[in-house]
Amino acid sequence: MRLQMIAILIVMLSTSFVQAAERPNILWIYLEDVSGWFSCYGDQIIETPNIDALAKSGVRYNRFYTPAGVCSATRSAIITGYMQTSIGAHNHRSCRAEFRGQSMGEYDKNVLPDYATPLPIRFREAGYWTFNDGGKDDYNFEWSKEAFYDYERSRGGWRTDNFVAGNCWKGKPEDRPFFGQIQLGGGKLGNKAPQVIDPAIVPVPPYYPDVPIVREEIAHHYDCLLKTDAEVGEVIAALKRDGLYENTLIFLFSDHGMKLHRHKQFLFEGGIHMPLIVAGPGVEAGKVTDELVSGIDISAASLAAAGIAIPEKMEGKNFLGKRHQERQYVFAARDRCDYTIEKIRAVVSPRFKYLRNYLNDRPYMQPSYKDSWEVSQKFREMMAEGKMNEAQLVFFDDSKPAEEFYDLKNDPHEIHNLANDPKFQKQLEQHRAALQQWIEETGDQGQDTESEIGLRCVLKRWGEKCVNLEYDAVRDKN
Repeated sequence: MRLQMIAILIVMLSTSFVQAAERPNILWIYLEDVSGWFSCYGDQIIETPNIDALAKSGVRYNRFYTPAGVCSATRSAIITGYMQTSIGAHNHRSCRAEFRGQSMGEYDKNVLPDYATPLPIRFREAGYWTFNDGGKDDYNFEWSKEAFYDYERSRGGWRTDNFVAGNCWKGKPEDRPFFGQIQLGGGKLGNKAPQVIDPAIVPVPPYYPDVPIVREEIAHHYDCLLKTDAEVGEVIAALKRDGLYENTLIFLFSDHGMKLHRHKQFLFEGGIHMPLIVAGPGVEAGKVTDELVSGIDISAASLAAAGIAIPEKMEGKNFLGKRHQERQYVFAARDRCDYTIEKIRAVVSPRFKYLRNYLNDRPYMQPSYKDSWEVSQKFREMMAEGKMNEAQLVFFDDSKPAEEFYDLKNDPHEIHNLANDPKFQKQLEQHRAALQQWIEETGDQGQDTESEIGLRCVLKRWGEKCVNLEYDAVRDKN
């Protein structure tokens, strides 16, 4: 009898080891500042063969939305599976003891609640090897690299000139799967992206004036996408070289849109409607879907794929589950970015987009870090000279409406605000009610003014650039 029990125990243990060994690797290929102008998404200007091949081997999502239009808020949400507004991580680059070498002294510390344990910790506790290759680790809460990662290489993006591609998983024990992030510079590649695309051939959206500097910016973004596609090819090749590709579930997505106005930092389609491709074990090849997916859903889907229980309170949903319920709405939020104080919320449904501008007495183009750019100066010059048409002034005017409502099916560029159109009042009210319910259910912390400590830290970082009225209450205390 004893020998029989021992034999059963050996079988059970060996089975558990097999199951552990067969757990998939989870890889996030995280693109920075990338609008999804890839050929697999129908773009006619460039060919992106490596990204297209990944899409062909998996699922291409046409309606993926990030939680915010800026990196730190989006990354804070996706790494936890909770909206940044739910965990106090909504203000861009908050919770910084130091900022660019400058000590903040007392700062706006944000300690996550126990239920919002970030994914790297959850994966490590489940026996996964974790890594972050190339930065970024831009989180608006307290965290440590030692607790998060077995391997971490800050900044620099994915480069093959000074290290061996795939070092991030080289130290991984053979019996441990990995959960990792590879950061690609994307729209921030700058002169690392060779000039290929002729500005004369690029399309200019109707919300921008068709002037040379705009065409140059758009063409440069296409150049960055070509370089990004080549880097994605290097990542895939490294996985195949090391025998990891077949058992790796890959999520390729962007944190937010390109740097131009109305895209990065904002909640228009160009800021938060991003590419998402999922490929790997258990994923249907060649599928294309219009299902609404939020960035926080990547967290839940990653946990589920690894056999790790999704926390009951997690706001992200496992969109890869065979019997999952599709979202009726996705939400996004814009709050302070650098020294520019703003407050916007977005609700997206299969057809419509609702935007609530809480600070509608301020223009979209408040003073911001983009002011010194040549394209910014050109926009302000054209505004002053009355050279922008009505469609362009949707964003570049001196004020903004309290509410915006767009029919994305017939107006994908969000030019025609239907908030006051009686034919759409029922739909408007539904989206307005959905936003209010979401605010109440998730406890949107962005409904409150940023703390005095937080505002003082921003003043310390940016000084005289802090011109919003909110700073006046703490200016003399700094």
